[in-house]
Amino acid sequence: MPNKKTTVVVVDDSALVRGLLAEIINRQPDMECIGAASDPLVAREMIRNLNPDVITLDVEMPRMDGIDFLSKLMRLRPMPVVMVSTLTERGAEVTLRALELGAIDFVAKPKIGVADGLRLLAEDITDKVRTAARAHVRRLPPAAAPGGTGSTATAAGPGAGSVRPAAPVANLGRLSTEKIIFIGASTGGTEATKEVLMNLPPDAPAVVITQHMPPGFTKSYATRLDSLCRIRVKEAVDGDRILPGHAYIAPGGMHLSVERSGANYVARVRDGDPVNRHKPSVEVLFDSAAKVVGPNALGVMLTGMGADGARAMKTMRDAGSWNLCQDEASCVVFGMPREAIAAGAAHEVLPLQRIAPALIERLKSTVGTAIHRV
Repeated sequence: MPNKKTTVVVVDDSALVRGLLAEIINRQPDMECIGAASDPLVAREMIRNLNPDVITLDVEMPRMDGIDFLSKLMRLRPMPVVMVSTLTERGAEVTLRALELGAIDFVAKPKIGVADGLRLLAEDITDKVRTAARAHVRRLPPAAAPGGTGSTATAAGPGAGSVRPAAPVANLGRLSTEKIIFIGASTGGTEATKEVLMNLPPDAPAVVITQHMPPGFTKSYATRLDSLCRIRVKEAVDGDRILPGHAYIAPGGMHLSVERSGANYVARVRDGDPVNRHKPSVEVLFDSAAKVVGPNALGVMLTGMGADGARAMKTMRDAGSWNLCQDEASCVVFGMPREAIAAGAAHEVLPLQRIAPALIERLKSTVGTAIHRV
């Protein structure tokens, strides 16, 4: 019996985009576009009647915007969704809100030259549809829904009138100036990384992060996290001094690594060829952690498709780092953690909500031990 094709419904108000996405999907031997809707109300009936495996969803549409529709969908009928958003600041903000609401991933379409741009993104689009079809989808709790306006403010964010979460008590002191936490993530990682960072105390060691994201989205992502976390969060800039109580996110489309400069660590942001098909690549960041930080590094591999960073995380462990991987049950996609575990890179495999407390306990347990400089 042949393998069942992944069925997709495309939701977009542009007839051109609907046609292009359907064409891209139907060219794949393992997937089929079984419907195309011009707005969410049409899509609602189509989803009910056709029961697709995945939908692609535009953000800005008539009658009901994509965020309102997504929030209703993830509460009432959770299913894998890939957002199709524009490469604009507004597009980035709304896309991040969509990921919070449970969208698996997103495709950033250009504002001009849409036809050629989408054709160039065909491999990326179909890869994300495949990943979405295998992802763990969770029902959105009622409290997480926007207030009917499609607002991009998070439920816990400053715009909602609430305070930052209480961080675990941990007087990390001198240790935070010596250690660095390295995080790698891909699909599902924007929310997983947020969960870890929001639960770190303000005196935590520096955190350096590679999250697979395209150019134009990481700055908004960093700003969003900075408003929610007790540590400061920014998009990394070449030459940034890596400081305790701060997190640095690799800019989309650039590789991030760390170097030693005298007594300090600094960020290196560089262009270059994709590594493991990614730019930024977790492999590049984790290789630098092994080479430069060694036993003062703590590695964390979060949810994501593929194997980027697995080999380098094992190199980190061989250099003396202490490493955590997210467990399968809490991952959106158990790809990168699984590969890192298989490579022998992990000291512990934990549910997402236990990763930040485990990092803090590990740091506290090493107080008073010798700090080895590389």
